[in-house]
Amino acid sequence: MKLLEHEAKAILKERGVAVPPNGGVIAKTAQLSAALKRAGKAPWVLKAQVLAGGRGKAGGIKLAKTPKEAAVLAKAMIGMDLITHQTHGQAIKVKELLIEGGVKIERELYFSVVMDRKAAAPAIIASAQGGMEIETLASEKPEAIIRMTVDPVVGLRDFAARRLAFALNVPNDRVGEFAKTAKALVKAFIDLDASMLEINPLILTPKGVMALDAKVITDDNALFRQPVLAKMKDHEATALENEAKAADISYVGLDGSIGCMVNGAGLAMGTMDTIALAGGSPANFLDVGGTANEERVTKALKIILKDKKVKAVLINIFGGIVKCDMIAAGVVGALKKIKLKVPLVVRLQGTNVEAGKEILRKSGIPVIQADELWDAAKKAVEAAK
Repeated sequence: MKLLEHEAKAILKERGVAVPPNGGVIAKTAQLSAALKRAGKAPWVLKAQVLAGGRGKAGGIKLAKTPKEAAVLAKAMIGMDLITHQTHGQAIKVKELLIEGGVKIERELYFSVVMDRKAAAPAIIASAQGGMEIETLASEKPEAIIRMTVDPVVGLRDFAARRLAFALNVPNDRVGEFAKTAKALVKAFIDLDASMLEINPLILTPKGVMALDAKVITDDNALFRQPVLAKMKDHEATALENEAKAADISYVGLDGSIGCMVNGAGLAMGTMDTIALAGGSPANFLDVGGTANEERVTKALKIILKDKKVKAVLINIFGGIVKCDMIAAGVVGALKKIKLKVPLVVRLQGTNVEAGKEILRKSGIPVIQADELWDAAKKAVEAAK
């Protein structure tokens, strides 16, 4: 789950990381005056709260020196369509602005923590050249990138934090402040079960080291032990994805026309690939799980059929612990509760497969059956036409 900048900063501030004076988040220009007062003296920075980098170049970050100027900017920014290099040509509607007090920047650094899968540990990626896109910097000046693996049990140790400060040419009188902030950021990464934490730039100011920006991505698989994060809104999730999440069903909406219901993530990915090879496009990833009973099948089908892009549905189930006849009975029971308006292709394999197929045949429901996945995919693609 990706956090908005103001959400990430609030969490980091609680953990001892300094951030700019916060005037709060506004969704209407009428809220601006109070936000400016909370942020302190001018100048102020207005920042679009969207999940995309490169906001500054795209007009999503503006500096205002007077309340009148801030009002003009806020009016123009709230509701604007923002397109950055990370939105792939798609516009993101700006619904909220973060209002912050301006700070004096003496120097900019780049600091991030990511998971190093090869080392099975967090890794710091840092550079003395902050404010730049790290991809560009890594391509043009790879020698400017510093990497340091961190022990996930003990975190960033004092000597390692100081060594990093020296490598980044942090002034001697700021080494202690930098080390404290770096340790706090690494601890936050570990404590939050994050997959990425990026501060670009991490700045040196007359008052200390400060996170001028903040991006945090957390691991959804760890939300069961992150009660605070679990209650936060997933800004990228659609209404259908939120509905599936509430039903404990793994679902991700896609742009295709063939709805997929599969048990098992690997089988689901294979099914989507096969549909693509057959000339179609999946409308979703949906893993109904190992307990594909009537209730779960009903919920899953309802979610799939709410997507107006779906022109056909492919159910691909492997009966193992849950036998094929039980799954078939669940599908039949679900279809008695749901009005099916698109073709349905069902492919069953595994334990009691013949009994399952017989249940489908006798149900009277217009189901297109298939024995093999390739055949099922071709039938689904044809049915979607």
